[in-house]
Amino acid sequence: MQYRTLGNSGLAVSKLALGTMYFGSENTEEEAFALLDAFLEAGGTMIDTSDVYSGSLSEQIIGRWLAARPREVTDRVVLTTKGRFTTGPDVNDLGLSRRHLHRALDASLRRLGVETVDLYQMHGWDAHTPIEETLSFLDDAVRAGKIHYAGLSNFTGWQLQLTVSTAKAMGVHVPLTLQQQYSLLSRESEYEMVPAALHNNIGLLPWSPLAGGFLTGKYQRGATPAAHTRAASANELYQWVSAEYAASDRNWATIEEVVRIAKETGATPAQVALSWIADRPGVIAPIFGARTPEQLHDSIAAVDLTLGEEATAALDSISAPTPGGYPYGAFGTSQRDRRLHGGDQALGDLIADGSDHPTGRP
Repeated sequence: MQYRTLGNSGLAVSKLALGTMYFGSENTEEEAFALLDAFLEAGGTMIDTSDVYSGSLSEQIIGRWLAARPREVTDRVVLTTKGRFTTGPDVNDLGLSRRHLHRALDASLRRLGVETVDLYQMHGWDAHTPIEETLSFLDDAVRAGKIHYAGLSNFTGWQLQLTVSTAKAMGVHVPLTLQQQYSLLSRESEYEMVPAALHNNIGLLPWSPLAGGFLTGKYQRGATPAAHTRAASANELYQWVSAEYAASDRNWATIEEVVRIAKETGATPAQVALSWIADRPGVIAPIFGARTPEQLHDSIAAVDLTLGEEATAALDSISAPTPGGYPYGAFGTSQRDRRLHGGDQALGDLIADGSDHPTGRP
């Protein structure tokens, strides 16, 4: 295993993090215990959960696992959880208000059986709560010893920047991390969120780095997915996500390239995809899930895989998102570019030759 520091902190974490979203639903408690044991034995340390995963069962299972293992094992765990989404029927049982986060964090600590979580992440933006209120609560939680660090998740670029700038202006704890959907099939965060994170020294924790299993190479275009897979599931979320991935020609071309590189390098497609995302700028630890110890060990082997320049460039090119002309395409980005040498700027170069087919030309 390899290790990296958690954002702008001195806390070292494993290069891959274990996601536990399906503990208590797809994984039984016994299976979850086996996965946690195998992850720690392989040198993994960072375990990611949330108060809404499997209706809080994920936190409960992790709490029982922590209680059942010796201190010398569990002391190595870097534990992360999240709060923001609905935890009850009341109108205040969600959001980033001081009241909800206070109750949500205390409930997570009880379920996990710990006094402190290492990283407490805001699971999404809340337009109804002033960010000052949320940041004040997080700073108090750090001072009270309930959390060591705070992080963000599913924030846009402007939301991240507002949060960081406001925290600095208030003189309170500044969040260290941003957990976003990010993979070879989901690179749109590179438009705004990744640059904002890099500018502020915020570490990235990509979720769904294997794109719901599509980057393992187990799905074929136009073919009926196997019965045991998520793409074939009756779960509405799985159906929606799978349909979105499958609708893109670029995604299928990217998957083919991942499979090709895997064959050339003797790796698995999952290892290629995880290696690529783990080495993206600003990434600390992709958060991967596993149903079996075999899947877990296959993913962990990606830590030792370094893609060559040619393979990386090929994946970068074929998976590049296509944003159109504005604001993230060539036209928009050229307007924000500034060169320090003489001559035409980027926009001038872009439009210099005009178009072969302007409107109205016969």
